[in-house]
Amino acid sequence: MRSQPARVPHAAGVAGGIVLAALLAAAALPAATPRIDLDEITPGMRGVGVTVFQGTAREEFGVEVLGVIDNVMGPRRSLIIVRLDGGPLAETGVIQGMSGSPVYFDGKLAGALSYSLGSFAKEPIAGITPIGEMVATDAAPMRVARRPASAIAFAGGDRAHLAAAMRQAFARTEPFAGRPDDVRATGLTTGEAARLGTRLQPIATPLLLNGFVPEVMDLWANAFDGNGFVTTIGGAAAGAVTQSNGDGAPLEPGDPVGATLIRGDIAMTGTGTVTMVDEDRVYAFGHPFYNLGHAAMPMTRARVTTVLPSLAISSKITAVGDTVGTIDQDRSTGIYGSLGSGPALIPIDVTIAAADRELTESFAFEVIDDPFFTPTLTLTGLLNTLLSWTRDLSSASTLEVTGAVHLRGGHDPIRLHNVYAGNGAALNAAVSAATPLAALLGNPFLPVELDRIELDVATRETPRTARLERVRVDAPRPRAGDTLPVAVSVRTAEGDLIVETVDVDLPRDLTGPVQILVADAETLQSRDAAAGRQPQQARSIAQLIRALNRTRQQDRFYVQLLAARPGAVVHGQPRAALPASVRAVLDGDRAGGDVTPLGEATLGEWDVPTGHVVSGSRLITLTVEPAGSE
Repeated sequence: MRSQPARVPHAAGVAGGIVLAALLAAAALPAATPRIDLDEITPGMRGVGVTVFQGTAREEFGVEVLGVIDNVMGPRRSLIIVRLDGGPLAETGVIQGMSGSPVYFDGKLAGALSYSLGSFAKEPIAGITPIGEMVATDAAPMRVARRPASAIAFAGGDRAHLAAAMRQAFARTEPFAGRPDDVRATGLTTGEAARLGTRLQPIATPLLLNGFVPEVMDLWANAFDGNGFVTTIGGAAAGAVTQSNGDGAPLEPGDPVGATLIRGDIAMTGTGTVTMVDEDRVYAFGHPFYNLGHAAMPMTRARVTTVLPSLAISSKITAVGDTVGTIDQDRSTGIYGSLGSGPALIPIDVTIAAADRELTESFAFEVIDDPFFTPTLTLTGLLNTLLSWTRDLSSASTLEVTGAVHLRGGHDPIRLHNVYAGNGAALNAAVSAATPLAALLGNPFLPVELDRIELDVATRETPRTARLERVRVDAPRPRAGDTLPVAVSVRTAEGDLIVETVDVDLPRDLTGPVQILVADAETLQSRDAAAGRQPQQARSIAQLIRALNRTRQQDRFYVQLLAARPGAVVHGQPRAALPASVRAVLDGDRAGGDVTPLGEATLGEWDVPTGHVVSGSRLITLTVEPAGSE
């Protein structure tokens, strides 16, 4: 078992010196870290906390107990309420990045500094999560339960819509107590305890972004700042942080520590402080990172570059170092993990080539395997990669995205191919890669493991767009079994006219009114969604993968032959032209949610490639005569 840190160079007064001596004595013992029980904490007690204000050197700060509050109506948790002093705290107040800093009384560990009064606090009042609650939470780990995929609405919208959706999805910060009546206290008046309980929030976690362009940083700042995180510019740590501290242990209480979401050519890591190291088990933060429950995030070293004082709230500026283990629990009382090699992440390889000039560049990064974060992180990484190339979120360009999402377990890959043009092409291209991931990871059937993602992007500096101008059917009296030539005329943004002809085969048993629909991919997607023909209606992983692989492309028009032949979508599969007796049986099953009626049948579909991102639709009604009629 490992003890609390022995090297604390700046003692906080006489009390700090006494505690330092106790720490040195305890460090010589082979026993587990000595702890103080919550019922031994009394108002007026003086102790010390340990954290890093600069570099990797752990330093002390002073702690005075004001009382203990209990949120008895909620998660039945307690906070030790303290006032801080010493070090830079008189000028900075509670510092973002101090989450997890261990606090000791009489040489015994009380818990992790974890809560503060937020912005513009007049004095450094903070809350300590008791170490007993942290250990008890980790001792009862959550099973590897399935969680929903990212709640962000990826489809459509511009940057403002995406930013608003991200902010809504990532909003999570709540005070320790929801209502004043939920709070009980020891050593504090009822009114003061209620005020503190409803104001104390988890100390914000600095989220370090390295290699991100300003537009993407703004997206994450909008989503996270004020929701328990503060986005900052990070970097790779200097060589000193890769060296062991103290007696050779990879991490010690009071050391900065990181929880990584993305690494590679771009990086994203949340940072805080180690509370306790017990054998190879690491306890940190004292509050959730994102309250994921079961997690698989790389645990890293970190180095504090400096503390940035602020009248609002100060923050540590930190650089991230080597991976030293895996954070496998993200819970309400802290994050917990084990030292080692770290978890496997999902590799994403992106190659960008300029079609109008000989220039190719490759990018590689990895994201954590998590149903909630993986789609959003993939979108973030691809969008950042594209913007690092174009340098403008709203630039008018054309992007052709081709690639694959490879799955484990013998499943077919998801094939990606689409074209995006005009303002916002980069954003739409990034969304196209994230959308199938959200569908896969959020499927209701069984967990899906992603193996790797490969993307190739061909770019053009000008937008290649076109609109549907005319549809002509060269058959004055179509008959059953005939082949109808359908001419599709398209006008490009440059004024050029493109005419393509597709042959539509009429079934031999088809007579009466029919319709020829020529439409772009977005129009048909909306029609399919209204009729129940969409990936969400799949009833198995195989059906879902097939549906995702049938995603229509934006660089072509689609020609559909429609007829009034009632049918249904049964267990996710369209069934056209069903007999009345079969429809009657299926109508009885509609209450189960597996049957969606269809008012018309799609008897065939053909596509018309144009080389441009197209828009528009036309619907032509014809009457098909019986074969051989005059």
